[in-house]
Amino acid sequence: MFNFPKTFLWGAATAAYQIEGAAREDGRGLSIWDTFSHTPGNVYQGHTGDTACDHYHLYEQDIKLMVELGLNAYRFSISWPRIFPEGNGMINESGIDFYARLLYALHEAGITPVVTLYHWDLPQALQDRGGWANRDTAHWFSDYAHTIAGRLGDLIPYWITLNEPWVVTFLGHLTGEHAPGIRDPQIALTVSHHLNLAHALGREAIRAVRDERAAKIGITNILTKGIPENPEREEELSLAYLYERLQNGWFIEPHLHGTYPQEIMSLLEHLVPDARIPAEDLKKMHVPPDFLGVNYYFPARIRYNPESPWAGIEFAAPPASSPLTAMGWEVNPDGLRDILLDVHQRYPSLPILITENGAAYEDTVDATGRVRDPERSDYLVRHLQAVQEAYQQGVNVQGYFYWSLLDNFEWAYGYSKRFGLLYVDYPTQKRIPKDSFYAYQRIIQDHRSSN
Repeated sequence: MFNFPKTFLWGAATAAYQIEGAAREDGRGLSIWDTFSHTPGNVYQGHTGDTACDHYHLYEQDIKLMVELGLNAYRFSISWPRIFPEGNGMINESGIDFYARLLYALHEAGITPVVTLYHWDLPQALQDRGGWANRDTAHWFSDYAHTIAGRLGDLIPYWITLNEPWVVTFLGHLTGEHAPGIRDPQIALTVSHHLNLAHALGREAIRAVRDERAAKIGITNILTKGIPENPEREEELSLAYLYERLQNGWFIEPHLHGTYPQEIMSLLEHLVPDARIPAEDLKKMHVPPDFLGVNYYFPARIRYNPESPWAGIEFAAPPASSPLTAMGWEVNPDGLRDILLDVHQRYPSLPILITENGAAYEDTVDATGRVRDPERSDYLVRHLQAVQEAYQQGVNVQGYFYWSLLDNFEWAYGYSKRFGLLYVDYPTQKRIPKDSFYAYQRIIQDHRSSN
């Protein structure tokens, strides 16, 4: 059914705070998500990641399930506060030991590790010093990246510096829906720049230890297709394009072109008059990543509202006929194909990994012990077909990682939303492969048998 190269990475993805648990064990420090989730009113029904999927203790079992699934790659994140409980300074050796055990076990299972250094769990100690709004945090991130490269680098062939800096900026510092819960446009813009700087400094720190032959270094962002609610309205066509360029270009173009997207700079300077971008920072950022990680879930439907404080941009609901996930997100595989083609057109030499793509549905265990999730199986097939269409048109797609391997702590939604290929019964921590697990397994097997 699918015709990708033999070297194609078939994977699934997770993140440390969402699955590890063991929040107070073996010297781990507090993260901003520990603080945020323990603050009443921030997370659904007061859920926290204290236990999550207990992957910290059950990782060997989870790797066996990866092998059963047929994965040849696994994307996970390292918990910064598990390595540096205070954000910098003294290294927590127990944290290094845990990730060494995990990495060795993956290699022994024939699974390629794809490691994310930052998936939103900033050490609380650094947030107390200003967090990402403090320029020093980019340098502390560089120290953290250098430490991981020096201690674990020979086990890590693929590195992702940051996961979805757009979400860190927008949900963490503009709307306040995510940790650290800040609502300030000036701070959000500053944070976005410091995240880009952190990628550049982190990449430099890894390269000081691991060369291009030993390590591929990329950055992952959530990309979207901007769709005007009414294509007949010139304002909405323009705003949909501008929004797409903002979300898709802001965390790519400084590294590829040494500039932020020019068509939105005047817009941001109008919204945040004090915005300043140091030229020396852009020069340091201007080093192309070895690959771009693309996370895709749904398109952005845009309408024009002259009363909107954001230059008239307002989000619109999807068409009534569009299928939705349990998150209320539109299922639109064509958006993934179109994004990949757009990235290829703008940056034709850039290799791509689909580092997240998945759907939450209302999963239950039936009387026979099965989890029947035909919508997720269909979602998986249709989005892989979209990836193949892009690949056949010349896009250099080198891997696909379903989100997520496990049901897990879904940030502000707590445990109310299930994205996993594996159903997690949280009281017992039992893992139950869903029907989509076996659908993905067949896809991988069929691909290997045809190559």
